[in-house]
Amino acid sequence: MTHSGLVARVLIESPLPQLDHLFDYGVPTELVGQVAAGMRVKVPFRSGGRVVDAYVIEVLDPRSARPRSESETDVAFRGALSPLESVVSSAVVLTPEVWKLARRLADRAAGNASDIIRLAVPPRQVRVEKAWLAAQAVAAALSTGTEPADPGPSPVTMGLAAPAFVGYPTGRLDSVIMEHHRVAVAAIPELTQLIDGSTIGRWAQTLAELAVATVSAGQSAILCVPDFRDQDQVQAALAQLAPTLPLCRVDARQPNPDRYRAFLACLEPAPRIILGNRSAVYAPAHDLGLIAVWDDGDPLYSEPLSPYVNTRDAALVRQQDSDCALVFLGHSRSVETQRLVELGYLTEVNPAADRHPRIIPTDFQSEPDQQARAARIPSAAWQAAREALVHGPVLVQVASPGYAPMLACQSCKKAARCTHCQGPLGLKSASAVPSCRWCGALAAGWTCAHCEGTKLRVVTLGTGRTAEELGRAFPGARVIVADGEHTIQTLGAQPALVIATRGAEPVPTGGYRAILILDGERMLARESLRVAEDCLRWWANAAALAAPGAPVLLAGVGGALARALNSWRPDSFAAGELADRRQLRFPPAVRVASVTGTAPDVDAALADLVAVVGLDILGPVDTEAPLVRAVVRFGYARGDEVAHALKAAVVRNAATRRKSKSGSFQPPPTLKVRFDDPELL
Repeated sequence: MTHSGLVARVLIESPLPQLDHLFDYGVPTELVGQVAAGMRVKVPFRSGGRVVDAYVIEVLDPRSARPRSESETDVAFRGALSPLESVVSSAVVLTPEVWKLARRLADRAAGNASDIIRLAVPPRQVRVEKAWLAAQAVAAALSTGTEPADPGPSPVTMGLAAPAFVGYPTGRLDSVIMEHHRVAVAAIPELTQLIDGSTIGRWAQTLAELAVATVSAGQSAILCVPDFRDQDQVQAALAQLAPTLPLCRVDARQPNPDRYRAFLACLEPAPRIILGNRSAVYAPAHDLGLIAVWDDGDPLYSEPLSPYVNTRDAALVRQQDSDCALVFLGHSRSVETQRLVELGYLTEVNPAADRHPRIIPTDFQSEPDQQARAARIPSAAWQAAREALVHGPVLVQVASPGYAPMLACQSCKKAARCTHCQGPLGLKSASAVPSCRWCGALAAGWTCAHCEGTKLRVVTLGTGRTAEELGRAFPGARVIVADGEHTIQTLGAQPALVIATRGAEPVPTGGYRAILILDGERMLARESLRVAEDCLRWWANAAALAAPGAPVLLAGVGGALARALNSWRPDSFAAGELADRRQLRFPPAVRVASVTGTAPDVDAALADLVAVVGLDILGPVDTEAPLVRAVVRFGYARGDEVAHALKAAVVRNAATRRKSKSGSFQPPPTLKVRFDDPELL
């Protein structure tokens, strides 16, 4: 191959931290005009004829007068350049906006940009891509020389009625779109019926109206929701409001060809609505005008893969880069959003009228019988369910799926554990053999490790056991179970007892005639900094499914949490939680990072932080032998310094594990860094 003189700067697809920078390759003469920024290419790497995948970030002409930046000079190779091996495809799949976002987020979390890009760009589907490129070529040929000087409004957006944003102050949400504001919007907690007779949450209609207003203004909108149930509601609202608008649904549940086809459609230079889960925030979008996130406190927005960036953080960074509108919509408010509101970074938008469900905490009611007060379902809740069941469906929200998810020894009352992995034992049905919830091993001949007892007792009741008991208590009533194993998204208006876990509640036509929220004490017993915030969000979302005036009974929970739900003031509760965390220096008042590895590796990483002012280091403490973990707390202003120092430690640690020339075994790197882990404290 002959060298053309052009240089392609590429990012190699690799999880290795020491390769997280740009590499320079020469562009062969035969590939001139075929290589552009954003394309997939193959490049030679090291020796032995090894070829790896990469993305072209930019193509440079060293003969031009453009000076390199300081960062480019640091990594630029000054010797003879290896040539590119080949161009995988002419499709430009990595846009400059998404690359900039990936680089910023990776640097903020001390991670690799390629790990972010892996979420943003789906795996290539050759047939889908070839068909798309052919269609783009035909469209380009037809439009050559035929485009008028002033094309006017898009045919897709013509005739669209302006969204009314019913329930909010006049002009309040319109200005968000037109002036690109950043807002925290309190969702209206009620259901709305579509023309086809189906029922969705009012929040879904609000989200759809925001998207339609954005596309009507000639810009694209990204809508992020936690799971497929929420996506279906928003899609139903969009189908009624603007069925002709281009909609791309990007969802990991889609077949790979459909997912890639939707991704390629997002690359087209036209305004559209992009709807998806946590990875939708990385989707390419032409002239982005809105990023809207529904229920940003949901743990499904926490990315389980390195560098573990939460959708909320990605949306905040992308909004800064794109200068678009940013909306956080929810029935409750996360503490992270509350912090941004108090800083003045987000503006509050509340409904025009204070309408909310009728919440009745049973702890606030006088109950003369001590046993009745301690019952899982108080007598007031029984009575409300009995009366409501005559008129329509009744929702009973419980903590756990399954039949009896937790068992204990009948003699000593200690939790029953699996003899293989020490996981908790449970029952899948009344006639099932006890089995481990972790490894699935059967425990037919179980013996207690503490007292050698052989009999088990039920400690917690799941959806199956609750449905069995309520079926006996309400003979003749239709009983429906909705949980992770039984997916039911919609429900008619006929009477039924619906036993559901949090987040899996079906949306009923006209709303539930009564809602019973059980196992509140069990939900609050989970060891987590966010447990109260999560419970308020679960219960508020369930209460929003109630019919107008229907009672929502919260069993076994009192105090500030019950008062916040009763008065429907989740913002006040979030403000109180944030004040407590500021006193304790807990997130989000400060940022945190966990450093995990062997003791020498962790000590070496922490030594790099000595020069950073204002740090608070907890630990190291033992985790899984031989690993230890330290927690670093720091202010937001020190985030770049801490991330840079810890990334350098990770790179150094990985580089020391290279295979030696003698061929002796080198253990894999153990040092891992995670920023802003929601379950760290």
